[in-house]
Amino acid sequence: MNFNFSKSMLGLIAGSAFLVSCVSAPVLVSTPVENIDSIPLKITEVTETQKQRWGHADLILDTIPGMSVERAYADIIKNKKGEKVIVAVLDSGIDLTHEDLKNVLWTNTKEIPGNNKDDDNNGYVDDIHGYNFLGESYYEQLEMARIVRLKIGDAAYQAKAKAALDKKYDEALKNKQYYEQILQTVKTADAAIQKELGKATYTKKEVAAIKPKDEAMQQSVGMIGQVFSFADDVPSFIKDISEGVRVMTEQLNYNLKVDFDGRKVVGDNPYDITDTNYGNGNPQSRSEAESHGTHVAGIIAAQRGNGKGVDGVANNVAIMSIRAVSNGDEYDKDIALGIRYAVDNGAKIINGSFGKGFSPNAQWVYDAIKYAAENDVLFVHAAGNDGLDLDNPENANFPNDQINNGQEFADNVITVGSLTNKYGSEMVSSFSNYGTINVDVFAPGSDIYAPVPGSKYEFNNGTSMAAPGVAGIAALIRSQYPKLKASQVKQIILQSGLTTKTKVVTPGNPSVSSNFNVLSKSGKMANAYNALILADQVSGVRVKL
Repeated sequence: MNFNFSKSMLGLIAGSAFLVSCVSAPVLVSTPVENIDSIPLKITEVTETQKQRWGHADLILDTIPGMSVERAYADIIKNKKGEKVIVAVLDSGIDLTHEDLKNVLWTNTKEIPGNNKDDDNNGYVDDIHGYNFLGESYYEQLEMARIVRLKIGDAAYQAKAKAALDKKYDEALKNKQYYEQILQTVKTADAAIQKELGKATYTKKEVAAIKPKDEAMQQSVGMIGQVFSFADDVPSFIKDISEGVRVMTEQLNYNLKVDFDGRKVVGDNPYDITDTNYGNGNPQSRSEAESHGTHVAGIIAAQRGNGKGVDGVANNVAIMSIRAVSNGDEYDKDIALGIRYAVDNGAKIINGSFGKGFSPNAQWVYDAIKYAAENDVLFVHAAGNDGLDLDNPENANFPNDQINNGQEFADNVITVGSLTNKYGSEMVSSFSNYGTINVDVFAPGSDIYAPVPGSKYEFNNGTSMAAPGVAGIAALIRSQYPKLKASQVKQIILQSGLTTKTKVVTPGNPSVSSNFNVLSKSGKMANAYNALILADQVSGVRVKL
């Protein structure tokens, strides 16, 4: 499970290989890192328009450390459409009616909608736009709670799960109480300021100009002044903190509650990989609260150029919706079967913006990843949002592509950490996991604007937002250069990224700085412009990987 974080709740790149345009064609040019690191920091505020598109920006042209997506379209792709690429979003349900997604969905033309038959004999009934492995379930436990409830594994495994569960429960309870206290205090102060100013909305400047007549008003002014340091306005802050209370409440009532069983409405045995007769052909999100899959799909493929909302990274894709990730931890069986469904039905890229610390049937997922590799399918995975070094054996994040930091058992997995829009020391998102062995590359993941159910759009934070950016780059490569293998696409993305010598704040440990290039295997941030140029060179056999 990868939570999204609001800006209030959360309270660079430069490159070893930059690109220049030549008369004949763009060329990948090696440039001394120290020259790149001399790029001045952006001193002006990011505009509202830039905030909504910063992940597509270019460091040189915009002084914002995005993935150079718009530059790639303008200078490389131009009018070249390429081949259609099916990208599976293995996630929560997607709003299949969203204005920015409805025209980019994968459609199973061999299936007749609504006749309750498996017309194409693929084992799934009425799977028109994908498949739903969750039935009508949504809330679920974390795997550690299921291990305790069902007594899965040996005594040591159960004890480890219970210790982790107790720690998380205590943290969630304290956080809920903390958020509730802040929320009530801010609401009280907001009401006092509204009464003092005689208006429902006000600015930071107006609050600062108030001359308190008593201690209560002085405290209200001080509190609202602090709010403005976290948010642009008070209503958005209250909304974010209210969302925090809701998330913590759901964790306590469902995710971390030992005697809760969200799976019973599905009717299968989730710990029996042979029990496959479950779910249905409708991967539509069940409510506006079930927004994660829609947001992820939009980052990859929101319809470009339609004048609505945002533009996805990739321009010629079909999104296959596979509903397999609940509000809680995903089941290994659903993920394994979901990967196999995607492979068997033509997906060339699978985005997995999920993860968990316990995986009692990890081998099922490992076997599915190997199956994807054997069939030339790329799997892009979020690194997780705990601010941890995944190379520490105590900080496992499943699924991955190796066991106990050993040799990779598959060459088709890219694990992605998250970046902010601040070039320099704060470039790596404070929540992002990292690791030289277990994280491959970084990409924009903080404050990413993308679709949510109901044809709406929101900013979200998380490595869940970084992974689909990379999946989008992979889709561009596979569309323009369809003969390249999944393993080649992986290496192209890792090798063509940008890096820096600038030290960055270490996620989860703000008092310690790290060299950016040691936080991932590649030491780089994914870059669409570079990747397409290197893909062209590899495709033309001018470069071998």
